[in-house]
Amino acid sequence: MLKKVVLSSALLVSSLFSGDINIAVAANVSYAIDDLKKEFNKLYPNTNVKVTLGSSGKLTAQIKNGAPYDLFMAANMKYPQALYKDDLAVTRPLVYAQGSLAYLSKKALDFSKGIELVKDKSFRKIAIANPKTAPYGTASVEAMKNAKVYKDIEKKLIYAESISQTVTYALTAADVGFIAKSSLFSDKMSKYKQGVNWYSVDTKLYTPINQGIVLLKKAQSNNEASAFYSFILSKKAKKIFEEFGYLVP
Repeated sequence: MLKKVVLSSALLVSSLFSGDINIAVAANVSYAIDDLKKEFNKLYPNTNVKVTLGSSGKLTAQIKNGAPYDLFMAANMKYPQALYKDDLAVTRPLVYAQGSLAYLSKKALDFSKGIELVKDKSFRKIAIANPKTAPYGTASVEAMKNAKVYKDIEKKLIYAESISQTVTYALTAADVGFIAKSSLFSDKMSKYKQGVNWYSVDTKLYTPINQGIVLLKKAQSNNEASAFYSFILSKKAKKIFEEFGYLVP
């Protein structure tokens, strides 16, 4: 009898958590999201997590225009706060991870110069994410302005639509790029070496990139979306974020 009760309970939980959830995810999380999904599916194997990647600004615009997302993992706090203020999110924005910047080049560079290296006269193009829509782009500009190198290289800047596109630009179209450090932890990036092809940007030069998460109004009665939201704030998720170069609050 007890076995039947346990089995019935398990089947009930499984039925409650069997369906799709749609999440909007900032592009810098693209390298960690697969591991996060795998870990979540160990807990909820019947839940299909559908991911849409993009810049936080563009994803926010989509949400405001009625895109059917259940949850939003942004690259800063500004965009989820705006959605909460507009009553499009049902939870206050919480920080799930802190991102950081790194320089990246396909060429060997002298990183002992710090951010001054961007003033190299041989550099023709410097890639950053679009600061109008991507928080990592905003942080890149802030770092250069604080280091008083921005005016020297402003005309050399080329803008990518997301931080993942910035990686592509840094390796193909530019001499160096300002990328999300998390980008360096994917398998395909292992051939680029710290101190040779990439190096961390001094964190004193820019405001910490607090990345916020909100549960959206569409999902206020969705148990699966709530479960994924709770998972992203859990110790298991934080461990994964740390493995991909993030700091966790």
